[in-house]
This record gives sequence, C-alpha cells and structure tokens, in this order.
Amino acid sequence: MQAWWVTWRLALSLLLAGAVHALSFAPDPLPGWALSPLELITMAWLVHCVWRAPNALMAARRAWLFALAHFVVGLYWLTISMHTYGLMPLPLAILALTALSAFLALYASFAAAIAHKICTPQRSSATQTPAKLIVAALVWAAAWTLCEWLRGTLFTGFGWLNSGYAHIDSWLAGWAPVLGVYGVTFVAAFAAAALAAIVHSAQNTPTHQPKNALVGLLVLAAALSGWGLKQYTWTINHGQPLAVRLVQGDIEQDIKFTPSHIQNTIATHLKLAASPTPPGVPSPQLILLPETALAVFQHQLSPTVWNAWRALAAEQQSTLMMGAALFDRATSTYTNSVIGIDRTTPLEALTSGHTAMRYDKQHLVPFGEFVPWGFRWFVNLLAIPMGDFNRGSAHQLPFAVDDQYIAPNICYEDVFGEELLSALDVGSLAGAQQGATILANFSNLGWFGESWALRQHWQMARMRSLETSRPMLRATNTGMTGAIDQQGNTLASLPPHRAAVLDLSVQGQRGLTPYSSMGNLPVLLLVGLVLLGAFYRRDKRSAQ
Repeated sequence: MQAWWVTWRLALSLLLAGAVHALSFAPDPLPGWALSPLELITMAWLVHCVWRAPNALMAARRAWLFALAHFVVGLYWLTISMHTYGLMPLPLAILALTALSAFLALYASFAAAIAHKICTPQRSSATQTPAKLIVAALVWAAAWTLCEWLRGTLFTGFGWLNSGYAHIDSWLAGWAPVLGVYGVTFVAAFAAAALAAIVHSAQNTPTHQPKNALVGLLVLAAALSGWGLKQYTWTINHGQPLAVRLVQGDIEQDIKFTPSHIQNTIATHLKLAASPTPPGVPSPQLILLPETALAVFQHQLSPTVWNAWRALAAEQQSTLMMGAALFDRATSTYTNSVIGIDRTTPLEALTSGHTAMRYDKQHLVPFGEFVPWGFRWFVNLLAIPMGDFNRGSAHQLPFAVDDQYIAPNICYEDVFGEELLSALDVGSLAGAQQGATILANFSNLGWFGESWALRQHWQMARMRSLETSRPMLRATNTGMTGAIDQQGNTLASLPPHRAAVLDLSVQGQRGLTPYSSMGNLPVLLLVGLVLLGAFYRRDKRSAQ
C-alpha cells in the first residue's frame, strides 16, 4: 500500500508541475518577471524525477505525465474553437485536446528516455563529481532541445509552448539573436537541470562539497552572458521612421463569415482605417488590417468596394496591407494572402488578385487551411468551413513602403522563426534591392476567444523580433494588435476585443544577427556534439 501511494503521489506531483509549467508562457495571471523562474523550477522538478527513475522507460513515462498536463492546460483554448465555433460537443472537444496533448507529450518522453539512457547522475555519492553533474545537465539540455526542435518541425511542426518562450523577459533571452529560440531553450534546460543537479548532490552527498558550486557558477555565467548579449546592438537604423496605423476590427467570429454581415465587416474596417489622426500625430504612411479582413474572395466583391479602398489610399497618401483570401480563376486554386494597395493599384489587379504587392501564406495550419490525410472524418464533425489552400513560395519579396521594406507573415507563421529569415537576406531575394527592415504579422485569433492564445502568440512574436533584431507589427482581428521593437520590447498595444486603431512610428532596421545568418544550424550542431560526445563517453566507460 505504501509503494502504491508513493507511485501515485509522484504521478500527481508531475501532473501538477506540468500544469503549473503551462502558466509560464504568457503574463496573466502571473506577472512577466515570474515566468522564467517558474519555468526553471517546474522543469527542475521534472529533471529530478527523470534522474531518479530506475530505467529509461520509467523516465519516459514520468516526462509524458508532466508534458500531458502541460499541453492540456497550455492549449485549453483549442476547445473554444472546436466547441464554441465548431459546434463540436464539449466532451468530444476535450477528448480531442487530450489526444493531441498525449501525442505532443511523446516528444518530452523521447527526450527523457535519451537523457536517462546516455547520462544520469548516480545516487551513490562516492563517484559523484561536479564534472559528471555538468555532463548530465548538458545531456538533458541537448535531449530536450532536440525534441523541442523535432516537435516544431515534424508533421508540419507545432512549436507552440516551446520552453524558450518562457524566458523572453529574462537575461536568457539575450541568446536569441545568436542561437534563436532553441538556443534559449538549451540554456534554460541546462539551467533547470543544473538546479536539479545541485539538489541531487545535496541529497546524496553526506559531507559538504564546495566543488559542486561549480554547477551553479556555470548557470550564472550563462545567464550573465545572456545579459551581456542583450546589451549588444546587432543592427542599425534604416531610413526614416514609418508612420503606421494598425486596425483591430473586433469582428465576432460567429458572424465574420456569414453573408449577411460581410458588408458590415468591410464597412467597419474601412471606417477604422479612415479614422482621423490624433493631434500631433502624422498621417499614416502604412495601414495594416488583419488576416481575412476581407471575408470573401476578391472577385466576389463589388468594384465599388475596391474603389473605396483605393480612394482611402489616395486620400491618406498611404499604402494599405490587408489579409484577403484570393481565388485564381485560371487554376481554380485559392490562397490565404496579404495584398498591398496604394493610389496606383489598378482595379483589375484587385479583382483578379494579381497585385504587385502580394504575399501568399506558405506554412498552412492543419485542420484550418488544409486537411491532413486520414482526418477528413474529424473535419466533418466541425461546423467550420475548411478546405485545402495552396502554399505560397518560400521566397517572396517584401513590400516597399517609402524607404522601408515590410515582410508579411500570416497567423502562426511567426511561430516558425527560421522560415522568416529568407525575407531578411538580400542575396536570397532575386531582384530585391533590400531585405526586410520590418516584419508584419496578420492574424485572426477570434477562434479562441479571450484566452491565453492571444498573449502566448504575442510572446512568440516578441521572440521573433529578438532573433532577427527587427520590429514586428501585428494587426489582428481581436488581439493582440500592437508593435514590438527590435529588442523584443512592446512599443504599444491595443486591449483585446475592442474595435480600435493604433497610430505609432516604427524605425526599420538593417543588418543581420548571427541567427538571421545561420538559423538553427549552430544550436543543432551544439546539440549533436553534446549527445554524441556523451554517448561516446558512456560507451567507452562501459567497455572498460
């Protein structure tokens, strides 16, 4: 009975730690400063439990429990889209969320199994040394980072709730321009494992060993290095600041696509975009409207509507960028796109969808923009219109607005940091005079209500700005709409679920960070070297 209770108590502690861990990915209910420490502490408990497992299989089970609770709590907002807007029965929506979380948790299981198999601190203190603890912490960091990368890459990838995002407001975020979010993940996982190692050593060493403080000093050095990197300026100003207006229409998701409300939706966006500027604020040179601001295909709109947008661009002497679903009548294909409109844009280009400034979404959302093979039955359970969109090219030109170059991305494309890098590199853009100086995200998170999804997405956008040293503009339907500077700081934002506009100036940037130049390659090489080195060391010791 006692053994039974110990097993269940451990399982409950892992579930609780995983659920609390999910709170570290966006402010509210916790303040921003608390997110990083919370992630480290809860991760340290997972590492401690994995290291104390009798074998790799048990270690994998423990990590799976932790990650299951982590994803169920952190992604709870998926039930809102399935139940509230998709009309799926709530029990079935919860079951679908749990099934997805159970699958995603397998990546954490794999990481735990690798770490336990290659290097686990021994319970005996006789042979325990700081070097062995450091190696064990490095192996954990490498295994965890590898599996986070796999989760964000395989099967189109789902990098939401990557543990690196919890540290956007900590010193560890200084590593983002060098190694990207996976580099932050590596350093954070090492720090959490080092914390677990210090506790492990204290519990298993009968006499005080000051040498074990070396583990803590390494963590402090990594954090201080991150602080130092945050002080470095990676890019320089390009051109003059751009006067920007961001539009948040706050169109209810359950009426956004209904035919009787489409004209009202267009009128709302047009009215907001044409709002008078406050005293002392320059007229906007760029106006951004959210994803699917136009809720029908371009050829289904009256020319009167297109002429109204053209007239606004001419009156404001500005460029409009808006989300629109485009249909190509020649090929009978459609795309989720962003188009640019200025006073010179021909009407025929708008009605055909072949505008000079156009970006087609390249990373489509499974179940939202394409149906994975074998899952049509699941889609049929939802009352949400879905189809298979065409993917855009991996290399698309930024939009030139005055002396700035705007690189659009749509919806959760900004979760995939490496996929944004081609827009920054002049050499990869045939015919381009300049890579992107400003990033711009167009989203509609109205499917998820006023949930954590909005704030989690904002944190990830901040990480993209840090990685690339580029400001990020965000125009969303319900939130969060705002601007982020090249250091990942919030310049300004609108309250969610409020129809409003935000006027501000944004300074574009020129130059490349190490991450912008090399992407994820350096951190993957680091992970590979650590795992291969530790595996070789383990095999060599086993042969002796």
